[in-house]
Amino acid sequence: MKVSYQWLSEYVDVSGYTAEELAEKLTRSGIEVDIVEDRNKGVTNVLVGFVKSREKHPDADKLSVCIVDVGQDEDLQIVCGAKNVDAGQKVPVAVVGAVLPGGLQIKRAKLRGVESQGMICSAKELGLNDKMLPKEIQEGILVLPEDTAVSSSILDVLAINDKVLELDLTPNRSDCLSMLGAAYEIAAILGRDVKLPDSEAALQAAGSAAGRAADRISVNITATEQCTHYAARLIEGVRIGTSPLWMQNRLMAAGIRPINNIVDITNFVMLEYGQPLHAFDADRLNNGHIDVRLAQPGEKLVTLDDVERTLEPHMLLITDGTKPVGIAGVMGGANSEVTEGTTRILLESAKFAGSSVRRTSRQLGLRSEASLRFEKEVNPEAVLPALNRAAALMAQYAAGQVADGIVEAASGTHKPVRIELDTDRVNNYLGTGLSLPEIAQILDRLNFTHVQTGEKQLLVHVPSRRGDITRDVDLIEEVARLFGYDNIPTTLMSGVTTPGSLTKEQSIRRIARNLLTQSGLHEVITYSFTHPDQTSLLAGLFPAAKPVSLAMPMSEDRSVLRTSLLPQLLEVISYNRNRSMDDVAIFEIAKVYTTEEQTLAAQPQEKHLLSIALTGKRRHSHWAQKAESVDFYDIKGIFDRLVSYLGIEGLEYVSAAPAGFHPGRTAELYLNSANGKQLIGRVGQLHPALQQQRDLDDTYVLEIELPPLVAAASDTIVYKLLPRYPAIGRDLAVVVNANVPVGHMENTIRRVAGELLESIQVFDIYTGERLGTGRKSVAIALVYRHAERTLLDEEVTELHAKVVAALEQEFEAELRK
Repeated sequence: MKVSYQWLSEYVDVSGYTAEELAEKLTRSGIEVDIVEDRNKGVTNVLVGFVKSREKHPDADKLSVCIVDVGQDEDLQIVCGAKNVDAGQKVPVAVVGAVLPGGLQIKRAKLRGVESQGMICSAKELGLNDKMLPKEIQEGILVLPEDTAVSSSILDVLAINDKVLELDLTPNRSDCLSMLGAAYEIAAILGRDVKLPDSEAALQAAGSAAGRAADRISVNITATEQCTHYAARLIEGVRIGTSPLWMQNRLMAAGIRPINNIVDITNFVMLEYGQPLHAFDADRLNNGHIDVRLAQPGEKLVTLDDVERTLEPHMLLITDGTKPVGIAGVMGGANSEVTEGTTRILLESAKFAGSSVRRTSRQLGLRSEASLRFEKEVNPEAVLPALNRAAALMAQYAAGQVADGIVEAASGTHKPVRIELDTDRVNNYLGTGLSLPEIAQILDRLNFTHVQTGEKQLLVHVPSRRGDITRDVDLIEEVARLFGYDNIPTTLMSGVTTPGSLTKEQSIRRIARNLLTQSGLHEVITYSFTHPDQTSLLAGLFPAAKPVSLAMPMSEDRSVLRTSLLPQLLEVISYNRNRSMDDVAIFEIAKVYTTEEQTLAAQPQEKHLLSIALTGKRRHSHWAQKAESVDFYDIKGIFDRLVSYLGIEGLEYVSAAPAGFHPGRTAELYLNSANGKQLIGRVGQLHPALQQQRDLDDTYVLEIELPPLVAAASDTIVYKLLPRYPAIGRDLAVVVNANVPVGHMENTIRRVAGELLESIQVFDIYTGERLGTGRKSVAIALVYRHAERTLLDEEVTELHAKVVAALEQEFEAELRK
């Protein structure tokens, strides 16, 4: 919000304070001022002149010789190159000795042999933002209104001797998106009064047209939830023209380009009250009727920017009962635009729901000063004052006649906010010792009315312009701001403190990150959004999940919520390979979003997953070793290390062939617990067809659901004593069918050997013609140990024989001799 110092001084006495001092006070009270901009870019000694005559330069076709009266003893002869200069104009004249922006000094000069005693200036040469001016003015000298006094300083005429405070407002302080809101804030800081415009008196002075407005216009609200109040006035006999120069100056200081008197008045009042207004050509409405309703499916409207927009059923429209004439709070329609031929104005002032305007504005990509204010909720009690103020200005500056009465409809009433405030609570929060009268005096400065309800209690009535204040802590913040943050003493905190800690799930996620990075993996963070095709790329852990579509996606590539992390990891691998990084080892711990509903009626489930992807070389070649590529056992070993560290037992790998995975190099992971066997993840190589499609080398992936791991993980680290007694080792080699899983054999050995088995290690697997077709030899090293005594060779021999017998019985194993 840009606040003009001169404009502000019309509502509150700021004498004794410079713009910079006000900026400092605002910032210290909680509203940050980004910059104080001086509108005078270095202009001195520029006066208003009257062009008495204009003659063609004798020696230059594009130059004119002008005689200009600037109120001095003698007229000035000035050579001017502007095409639009002409006799009878009032123009800005930089006389000899004047300085213009950039340090340009004006001196007597001769142009093609003709003496020039000054310079007739354009808006740009005066340091004004010429983009705020009509195109015809941008390309020539600045022509001033006819009633401008000759010899006046251009600094006063164009309000260049002004400074603009640019407020960096937080979303809760939408009350300061208006000059009156800023005036209330300044008045509270300085302890002075606010002077409000007297719209009622101005309307009475203007008189009215014959008849009542209600006889010529009507208003109805169909969408009662999205519009709670709609008010309109009828102004007849208006003449479209330029707005007064002082109003144009105010608008330009606020960064708004003047257009014509009607549009400028609506913008001026919007900046003044924070209440957006809109002017319709009443003759282009069906019987002067207004109906506020939601759009119909597929309904279209050409807006003021000449773009045809397709509307959706949630969008709020202003219609005339037969056709839409505006998008409520966003932009009017071209079919009701005020033009040069407009003579009757229907002036709108309303309270639209901020959520409705925000959604419509974002979806259509239309952001304006009006939508900015509606999105943050406007003051419901400013709807009528702003309407009356604009109508009075139209009567004054557009020759309009204001019809009697306001035509309005309302679907709800504003409930005043009343808050109990306790003095002890204020002081306990702030660490101060403020008395009740001191707090009451601060509230008075804010124009908050209040009554005392107890020895230390106040009942505070919050004005509707301060919609951000809903609780007593909000009032306490106001007391702190106005009392002065610098005046609040430094005190120690008191009360019960709770030491921070991680939940079990947070702790295990942190452990997993540390172990995986120690294993040489890099953590990545990918988008939660993906392309619909990616959700079917790999089976994932939730093959029945339906992708959740976004209402407003950034692009088609990010239009649904992911149901697996693996597609994004493959994108990361492809990205690196395209940049000659072929060896990639990455992981991600993140959420996926699942639902089995085709049309979402409830929140999707959020599930935490751990995913790993490996491709490329495990190690590169040098003189002592050959290069080795990663394989299934690299990714399995990394995960086994994590499982072992977490103290998880009962993990089982079962051969599987899910879609998208290599049918012979993939396993499903099951966790055995008291509740039975639970599928928690998959690990394996990508299917060769998928690798070829993505232009990848052999790539191994793992995806695990984290909550079951968290539930099975040990809460504490268990320490074991170093062994005090010797171990006895036994090796065995058995021949079994080639399709027998070695993991099942290991489970059988552990079950039979029991607590005496310390470790089991598969150290060789052999297949060959000597064994026969479909047979393999598995060599296993077993270590037996008793924790409290030395084992006897006889009991180990007996136990080992039971192990061999179990293998022979369950797997038809034969001892290899």
